[in-house]
Amino acid sequence: MTVTDAAPVERNWVDALTGEGAERDEALGDLHDLMLRAARFELGRRRAALSHVRGEDVEDLAVQAADDALVALLGKLHTYRGASRFTTWAYKFALLEAGVRVRRRAWQGREVVLEPESWPELADAGPSVEERREGAELLAALKSAVREQLTPHQRAVFTALALNEVPIDVLSERLGTTRGALYKTLHDARRKLRAELAAGGFVEEGDL
Repeated sequence: MTVTDAAPVERNWVDALTGEGAERDEALGDLHDLMLRAARFELGRRRAALSHVRGEDVEDLAVQAADDALVALLGKLHTYRGASRFTTWAYKFALLEAGVRVRRRAWQGREVVLEPESWPELADAGPSVEERREGAELLAALKSAVREQLTPHQRAVFTALALNEVPIDVLSERLGTTRGALYKTLHDARRKLRAELAAGGFVEEGDL
């Protein structure tokens, strides 16, 4: 049995959730129950990543994910176009929020490095002397571009997301900003770096 097998009979969810009174309250309660089941399902699927977390804390994560998923869905209710069952559409919100909880838990207590103190060893990637030399030159050019072309905020975001592989939802929480704002900052930083490296003949437009 999958997580969707337990879903109640399909109703006109949009009308119920945008209505008033007892019908809306009932729809909200049923929807939260659906999302809680979906969150538990996703956390169970990722149990290996939560092996150090107590059972009651995993359940708390599921409730948090369901709560946030419900809020997120209500904020985007106007975007539902009926391309899939409403419950299928709703489950995606819960699965996403459960994944966010797992990543945040994995990074809890870990330092998020915002300065490029440890760069990947690109210079050692090539098998030949010429390729190693080119790799070293590219790495030096990238370091220089990051230092000279990016603003401090762009440098911090690029370092955390692109170099240190910090999950974007973790970084948004640490910096007190949104994922959308971070995506925009990362895009702008990459555009600046790509232009600088392309001007130096290190990459073609579209790389990086």
